[in-house]
Amino acid sequence: MRHEPMTVSAWPRPDDPVIVAARRTPIGTAGHAFKELTVDRLAAPVIAAVARDLAGRRIDDVVLGNCMGPGGNVARVSALAAGLGEEVPGLTVDRQCGSGVAAILVAAQAVRAGEMELVIAGGVESASTAPLRTHRGATEPYPRAPFTPDGRPDPDMGPAAEALAAARGIGRDRQDAYACRSHARALAAREAGRFKEEIVPIGGRHDDQRPRPLRAASLARLPAAFVADGTVTAGNSSPVSDGAAAVAIVPERLRAGLPGMRLVAGAVVGCDPELPGWGPVPAVRRVLARAGVELERVAAVEIVEAFAAQVLAVTDALGLNPMGEERVCADGGALALGHPWGASGAVVVTRLFSRLVRAGAAPGTLGLAAAAVGGGLGVAALFEVVGPGRDGGAA
Repeated sequence: MRHEPMTVSAWPRPDDPVIVAARRTPIGTAGHAFKELTVDRLAAPVIAAVARDLAGRRIDDVVLGNCMGPGGNVARVSALAAGLGEEVPGLTVDRQCGSGVAAILVAAQAVRAGEMELVIAGGVESASTAPLRTHRGATEPYPRAPFTPDGRPDPDMGPAAEALAAARGIGRDRQDAYACRSHARALAAREAGRFKEEIVPIGGRHDDQRPRPLRAASLARLPAAFVADGTVTAGNSSPVSDGAAAVAIVPERLRAGLPGMRLVAGAVVGCDPELPGWGPVPAVRRVLARAGVELERVAAVEIVEAFAAQVLAVTDALGLNPMGEERVCADGGALALGHPWGASGAVVVTRLFSRLVRAGAAPGTLGLAAAAVGGGLGVAALFEVVGPGRDGGAA
């Protein structure tokens, strides 16, 4: 199905934030490819690569999402490790699995307000080296911080995905079929070289570690991972992963003819903490309402594929058909590539940049990025392709 490009505004405003560069590391499964790389060692090469893409321009700030890192302002440490100079500050954002998109929205707000003229934003996660935390006086580390206060539902993500699958009638066969789709598309994209320009090699690795051929019959033999007799398995869930991604954001008036993606609208919303995977639905609806755009006009959609059940519940509610059309995660997603929590939101924005800007989509083409967040949040961002004009201005 073809989707005609739609220009949200005939002429972008001078301070509209535009992404003009986007890079990511390969993604490694936790405990494997990048098991000895700390968050700053993952983030620094990506930040440096984005800075080189805009060589000669002053960088005002680095904003990174991160969930489980060591503290100490990961963004500042990574900026220094990337060699950006002592004058570049750094801000670390934690919205759990939506942190990468949230960091991009925070940076874009500063650009739109006229306070900054070039911000590198994204996310990073090293699950392999994340510290274990222990309450004072306790003898064992606690598994994770709470997402809600005492007395409120606070499920782990696996059981929450199972509950969402049950609530929305998402069966095992559909989940397994979607997982097969994600891996097959990621392998095809890698073979075609569609990841090559966005990936910054690190640790001697040039490709994502996880994607592999899957067969529905093999997936069907896997046991339920979280709930007895459930439908969510290790095969239709994303793996805990390590990786980083970053983008460069400038105001339209300083784009200097570079093609990019203008941020049209962004939203972070809350939802029922018992069903956190539902968060992208109200977030996407709010973004589209703010932009005055119907979803049918969006050419490319990237959703963080934490669980096949969660993606299918969201796409069903939004009226998308990921098994029958190309729009949703056309080159695979976190099920195949991996899910480095704080980075995944920035990875899907980087994927949009490749699918639209690097692929030469026409100015006016729309792309959407979204993620669900533990504790009952959703984050979404709508972008519009802008291209070089005859005099290097907006097209």
